Amino acid sequence: MPLSKGEFTIFIRMKTLYLHRHAKSSWDHEYLTDFERPLNRRGLRDAPESGKKLAARGEKIDVFISSPAERAITTARAVVEALGVSEMEIAEEQSLYLPAVHSILNVVNSIDDKFGSAMLFGHNPGFSEAVGYFTGQHTDNLPTAGVVKIEFPFDSWKLVSAQTGALIFIDFPKNAN
Repeated sequence: MPLSKGEFTIFIRMKTLYLHRHAKSSWDHEYLTDFERPLNRRGLRDAPESGKKLAARGEKIDVFISSPAERAITTARAVVEALGVSEMEIAEEQSLYLPAVHSILNVVNSIDDKFGSAMLFGHNPGFSEAVGYFTGQHTDNLPTAGVVKIEFPFDSWKLVSAQTGALIFIDFPKNAN
């Protein structure tokens, strides 16, 4: 339908960011470094469940980027598999291992603009702090296997910065939703 003179339509292409904390890890192997710690039994159960919940919500994610730490990349693989996406589509980013907020921001700002949505897998306290940084709504602790959805009213990831996003949801295994 054509617009009358003086009317116009604005199309805003949003960017959607998901921050996904790794699932519960095991402390049973004293000889392993922190980087090498695997998921425990609960983590191996919760990670695919998180992916199934995202799929049931109809969430569509274009690119996956994970800390290369064992517990994070294992979580990423389980979530991606539950979403029905090829594991080959997970990029590993060293700066997401125990990141500060500025490291997370640098990763987000470097995402190719052809992607409308991205999911990062990583660790606390950086991920909990990033929620507050991006949205202005602080969370004390993003639980293990917790996922946050944030929308930004931009068509470029480079524009994402402090308090520019809207918190859409926080979900985690013990959440009743």
